[in-house]
Amino acid sequence: MTHIAKGANTPVPAGLLKVAVCRRKVPGTPVVDVSALLLDAAGKVRGDADLVFHNQSAHPSGAVRHLGTGDGADQLAEWLELDLPRVEPAVQRVLIAASCDDGTFGAVPGLAVQTVAADGSIVVHYDVTDAGGETAFVLGEFYRRNGEWKFRAVGQGWDSGLAGLATDFGIVVAEPVPMPVAPPVAPVPNPVVTKASVPPAATLISAPVPARSPAPLGPDFTPHTQSGRGNGVVSVDMPLPPGPVIVEARVRGDEWLCVETLNRRNKDEETVFNTTLRDFHGRALVQPPRDRPLRMKVNYDGDWTITVLPLSAARPLGTQTLKGRGPDVVSYLGTMADVKVRFDGGADRGEWFVLNCHEAGHFDDLDDHELLCNETGKLKQTVPVPDGPLLLVIEHGDGDWELTARPLPVRDPSAGRKTGAYQGRGENTVTLANPRPGRPALVQYDFPGAKADYSLEVKTVDEYGDEDDWLSGHDRGTRGTAVLFADGRAEQTVRVRCAGEWTLRLLPEEEAPLLTGATEGKGSTVLRYQGPPMLMTVQRNSRGDNEPLSAWSLNHPYGKSALIADTLGRRRPTLGPVWVDPGGTCFITVRATEGTKWRLEPAPLDAAPVLGARTPGDRYGVVRHIGPEAELVVVGTAMIHVFELDENLFPHRKLTASSGPHRVSSTFLHVRSLGEWTLELRP
Repeated sequence: MTHIAKGANTPVPAGLLKVAVCRRKVPGTPVVDVSALLLDAAGKVRGDADLVFHNQSAHPSGAVRHLGTGDGADQLAEWLELDLPRVEPAVQRVLIAASCDDGTFGAVPGLAVQTVAADGSIVVHYDVTDAGGETAFVLGEFYRRNGEWKFRAVGQGWDSGLAGLATDFGIVVAEPVPMPVAPPVAPVPNPVVTKASVPPAATLISAPVPARSPAPLGPDFTPHTQSGRGNGVVSVDMPLPPGPVIVEARVRGDEWLCVETLNRRNKDEETVFNTTLRDFHGRALVQPPRDRPLRMKVNYDGDWTITVLPLSAARPLGTQTLKGRGPDVVSYLGTMADVKVRFDGGADRGEWFVLNCHEAGHFDDLDDHELLCNETGKLKQTVPVPDGPLLLVIEHGDGDWELTARPLPVRDPSAGRKTGAYQGRGENTVTLANPRPGRPALVQYDFPGAKADYSLEVKTVDEYGDEDDWLSGHDRGTRGTAVLFADGRAEQTVRVRCAGEWTLRLLPEEEAPLLTGATEGKGSTVLRYQGPPMLMTVQRNSRGDNEPLSAWSLNHPYGKSALIADTLGRRRPTLGPVWVDPGGTCFITVRATEGTKWRLEPAPLDAAPVLGARTPGDRYGVVRHIGPEAELVVVGTAMIHVFELDENLFPHRKLTASSGPHRVSSTFLHVRSLGEWTLELRP
């Protein structure tokens, strides 16, 4: 450890450093808030992003982070992390500054600054002995000199507080100046490094480990670092929390590096790194085994360092461009955005670049991710990402890359009360107002960023908070038309769950086309029907595989819906009943994904076959019994239900194979089955 006095300087290793601004733990001592300023050759910041402090805890480049507070037995420390290889070429100096919100630095006992190397050794220590009435202080600076990095003990104070300090270095400060006061932070359980007592290296490496982002990326834990030379094995014997971790590798030179996880038999399992990138420094996402230690094999001819980190250590992507080189793990905590991706193609302009998106709800399954980029060579693309928190993982990219997030505008769903168009993004709960209370309304929905599966759903919510299924992307697609307020209520609360933007637009019921004969269409839609109860064939005309298609009859003001037919993914015509209540208004709703083509054709009641002594069938169908009362036995090899219909063709009684025989008189029967069936009629 090197002790230096004010004005002196000393070289520091050009790697990952941790910087502690220390003070003795004495009651009534002013709170010290630490910040870092990244300065260009003119000694000025380039913008607000070049100030790193509690409320802006990471620089866009990932070179500087504010780690939080360490609490030792008799000392406190504010920790910064400085990754010198990631400092941009335009940055010539990194200042370590501090401010007092409730006192002066002359009242801060034991004020000092220390720099700790990646191996845990203390590189340099500077005691501040001449502080007085200053309320802001530059304790030291890291600066470039002849291709190396050095640290200088500055010890310069300002009695104008952080505002005066910041202004002198090019930051425009509005009045009054909001001092970067830190919120209460849970004490870091490891001791603060002191010059009198130096803890073991392992303790030093693990000292500053507070969360680096406020989002629930995952639980924090003490990082594990292991260094070696030549081939070796990394074994993480400490317990790791459930979920993935970040594995970081650092090497010098341009030899081949290969890091692989080991399975239960101590054999190669998954490749973590495979690169010849010079002076490689990369990160990867790894799922540790839950029933044994995480073990990795390292193949490299020179010196290497492997560190296992929590997800909170991911480099944050804000609205500033984030630059990197090689594999990395990036966290995005903002709202839905378009991300501009740039890749220089690597040394030979033909390297492979892969970018994946892992959403927080699926961190426990690394295979459940969205592939955003998979290209070779120079790349310029824009890719959409949903609301954070999420991780953007660059799995392959041996070259320079840039990511720039451009959040989409946030929309207020409540504005729909005036316009009838309710808009939002992602999961949201909104109350829709019926434009004509007492009558039903159509809802034209559009979910352009969602998938036509069960990840898209909209449920109605009653006054007790209970939910009922209303709309699913699996059977209704991402855009189409549906009916709401079927019972005429004045408003309805719905809960939207999807990825991306969405629109629910209320339309008058008259905009539904009137069904007068055979009709063809595509996707989910609503038709009005003004005739008597009838039968209808439903047929899918598109040639996709297993496309869902079903038709339903819905009657106002009763709010009841009854299934007409479900094609179960087949293209064969299916006959079903259309329920019509004489005192209501009947709608025919078709449920299908947006690319599914269909045909509806009304049929007379006598189109249903007459029930005989033994009537076979397959899947959905309608039969009629015209004779005297008899016993009916339902036989089926798959799940089967038979519904007895009333005079309006509404299903009022369910007959099953397990509860027969059933007594039936003259009636229509609607059969719904997943396979073949037989109805046996016994006098």
